[in-house]
Amino acid sequence: MIEYKEIMDNKKKYLPLLLIADEQESAIDAYLERGRLYVMEDGGVRAVCVVTDEGEGVLEIKNLAVAPPWQRCGYGRAFVEYIRRRYRGAFHTLQVGTGDSPLTIPFYEACGFVKSHRVRNFFIDHYDHPIYEGGVRLVDMIYLRRDL
Repeated sequence: MIEYKEIMDNKKKYLPLLLIADEQESAIDAYLERGRLYVMEDGGVRAVCVVTDEGEGVLEIKNLAVAPPWQRCGYGRAFVEYIRRRYRGAFHTLQVGTGDSPLTIPFYEACGFVKSHRVRNFFIDHYDHPIYEGGVRLVDMIYLRRDL
């Protein structure tokens, strides 16, 4: 049975999993303490998710990572739905910023998100090394949104 737990202390314990979705530790540090970290357990830790209040009724998924053996098993989609249910009524919009990747964009679109806007050169300007996903170098940050 899937359980979701909010982690209040020792959030860096989950750094190896967080690094799957965001491979630069300094970027994770920038949002981890101000965000709320949730862990999904199903006979062990399967996934983590960090969300932040971006103001004006917008909640942002800053990091959503599923442990490699459990990817493509529905845990990511289930986590998005948990966050949606958990924060419905407190926020009106759920957004996520991600690279223009053939792996992540279709995932979020399948979860009901639609493209909102783009931040040009985000990964060039904010990361100390090139980031690749699905064989594509990430350059721009693509924001997607959905109603809560």
